[in-house]
Amino acid sequence: MYKKDKSKKGIKPPIIFYLILIIIPLLFFVLLEVGLELFGYGFDIREWVEVTEDKMVLNPDIARRYFYTTKNIPFSIQDIFDKVKKPGAFRVFILGESSAAGYPYMPVGSFSRYLQRRLEQLYPDCTIEVVNLSMTAINSYALRDIFPGVLEQQPDLVLIYSGHNEYYGALGIGSMESLGTSRTVVNLTLYLNKFKTIELLRNIIGSVSKAISSEEKGQKDGTLMSRIAKDQYIAFDSDVFQKGLEQYEGNMRDILKMARDYGVPVILGTLANNLKDQPPFISIDNGKYPSAYQVFEKAKEELKKRNLKAADSLFRSAKDLDALRFRSSEKMNQLIGKLGKEYGCPVVQIDSAINAVSPDGIVGDNLMTDHLHPTLEGYKLMGKLYFEEMKRMNFLPKCRPIQLNNKALDSLTELSFNFSRLDSIISGYRLIVLKNDWPFVEKSQKRELSELIKPKDFIEKVAFEFINDEINWEFAHRKVAGWYLAQKDYTSFKYQMDVLISQFPVIVEYYDFVSNELLKLEKYDEAYNYLLRRYNIKRDAYPSKWLGIIDLSKNRIETAIMYLEESLKFDRSDPQVLYNISGAYSFKQEYQKALEAIKKCLVMDHDFPNAVELRDQLQAIINRRDF
Repeated sequence: MYKKDKSKKGIKPPIIFYLILIIIPLLFFVLLEVGLELFGYGFDIREWVEVTEDKMVLNPDIARRYFYTTKNIPFSIQDIFDKVKKPGAFRVFILGESSAAGYPYMPVGSFSRYLQRRLEQLYPDCTIEVVNLSMTAINSYALRDIFPGVLEQQPDLVLIYSGHNEYYGALGIGSMESLGTSRTVVNLTLYLNKFKTIELLRNIIGSVSKAISSEEKGQKDGTLMSRIAKDQYIAFDSDVFQKGLEQYEGNMRDILKMARDYGVPVILGTLANNLKDQPPFISIDNGKYPSAYQVFEKAKEELKKRNLKAADSLFRSAKDLDALRFRSSEKMNQLIGKLGKEYGCPVVQIDSAINAVSPDGIVGDNLMTDHLHPTLEGYKLMGKLYFEEMKRMNFLPKCRPIQLNNKALDSLTELSFNFSRLDSIISGYRLIVLKNDWPFVEKSQKRELSELIKPKDFIEKVAFEFINDEINWEFAHRKVAGWYLAQKDYTSFKYQMDVLISQFPVIVEYYDFVSNELLKLEKYDEAYNYLLRRYNIKRDAYPSKWLGIIDLSKNRIETAIMYLEESLKFDRSDPQVLYNISGAYSFKQEYQKALEAIKKCLVMDHDFPNAVELRDQLQAIINRRDF
């Protein structure tokens, strides 16, 4: 009779078997990640990239961490800062969205630029770095994601103006880019997005989805604002409304905890909106609250009756009842105040201040360009408000300020705030584009850009080329600067180049171009300023040569020799430098050195003007002395 062998019953595989089952897939993904990294797969989404050997900037591609289906991603205004922070430098980071970035006046019209100019005027001997990392259509998820990298850069202060985009900004609860309502899931996804393997999987899924989708042609056209929030309506006090506030509060708590742990002070700002001149975008009647349109009309009636307090309250209520959440609610500002108290962060009352200086105490188009973006004067006011709070809290550079009263400081800051006619026209065109799209107009009412914008002169034509994506911002400004030069409008040429330099202060070619043109015009004092700034960025033969020549002409002999000798270290074959250094040594009565220099000059160019005469004069002086 067959007996069942019970000795084999219940034999378990060895532990190594289970380890192999775990190790093999892990090893596969590790090797895949390493391989993708080595072969440079996908986009570079590091937080910082180098622009020169010693300067860094926020990576223009970093928004790819947050935008998965959007084609044209936003980027910051590209403020640069030192890779290694200088001793005594004062470094401020700005975090926020399009209003913090300075839309529609970006890159040179943001409140951060005004703040930087104000600090530079007050602390001329201090290295001031105000680095604006704000981007259009992001929200607190992006801020939380980049904040650890910000803290690693040793900021002395962080300023935050954020909250308008909490619902529709990338990954927000009402965004076309949403990943759901769980902060844990979204933040874990953001962490995993740093790996190339995840990018590969995303691209595969995206390609499959695109192949099987029946996406309507033109769906991805239009402004980023119109694409990221299309038809996502959120009623006031609904579950989704509350989850948006919770999303913001959770992410901001994480940010403020990190800042506290690093000992970095943070200043928050309340959010301002266009109350008086922006009707609600979407009005819904759910039986719980009156419609936003009705409340808005009632607010206008109270304003006519001069019941200003009632009008202000109703305008704010109409804004909050607007089911399209492009403007922050009053509850968001209350939450910002609550977070400030809890974490010991000062809160700048931007909303109250902007309303206080508006007619009837209610802000409208006087300081707002659209539904929430301030005018240029509004941004300047914001910069001043943040500065005053920094001063009140003693969050200022440690170096000694110069003595200036507020009126003088305002005047100097305004003079140094570079914003050209081209920038103004571009800003106006941006607003035309914005208001030619949903939700300002329905898709059927949208018009061609060429119908709305009719350029009348050269600068308007260049601005149109930029807004139509034919040229970039930098090329547009160079083009206009060159036109001013051709027109012999040298003041406007210089100012236009100053705008370029303020945006790209490490591009030495700009300084060379301006100084060279000024030298041709014999505007030596003006050229000297550009040459000296150029010299401090990169020392080579060109700035050293001309700083030396100008100093020699001003009878500053010691510095002239210093610069000219330095120029020769870079280029020993320049006869003009040799001629001038010979003259400099002659002034010091160091005739032998002068003679050696002029002889070298003649070797390089035997016809150099006046060189033979100078050589003969020097030789005669030396011969008399020897005799």
